[in-house]
Amino acid sequence: MPEPNIRIALPDDDEELGALDRATWSHLHAVMPLPQPPYSSFFDARHAPDDHLVAELDRRIVGYVRLGFPTELACNAHVRQIQGLAVADEARGKGVGRALIRAAVEEARRRGARRLTLRVLGHNAPARQLYEAEGFAVEGVLPEEFLLDGKYVDDVFMGRPI
Repeated sequence: MPEPNIRIALPDDDEELGALDRATWSHLHAVMPLPQPPYSSFFDARHAPDDHLVAELDRRIVGYVRLGFPTELACNAHVRQIQGLAVADEARGKGVGRALIRAAVEEARRRGARRLTLRVLGHNAPARQLYEAEGFAVEGVLPEEFLLDGKYVDDVFMGRPI
């Protein structure tokens, strides 16, 4: 299996990334409701193209990771946060998620970060295992923080130095 090509997103990727985001929506990882038409733009004032790394296989976008700041505070500017990760169903199990996480670590480091954090739903065992394998550790848990599909779900905060 070829390695995915990882690159910074381009403005022209908006429609394809929006479609990927909708196709991969699940209460396994999403706290927002299922998007309904008319769909808003994937990129917005808070999430520009250069805040995203995309993974391509056969010149098709099959995944993305969103990097942002956890706060707008200058004293917190040394921290970046993974604020979204999606992999197309047909690309799962092919190293795309791992490649995106590794690229996010390198990109955060390149942008001057010293730490990388993320939040993951407690019942998302596959994602938690991937993050732990890539050096993230649980730093806190908010028990039953979300009510999703009739069930209370923990919000797990993870982080790692970079």
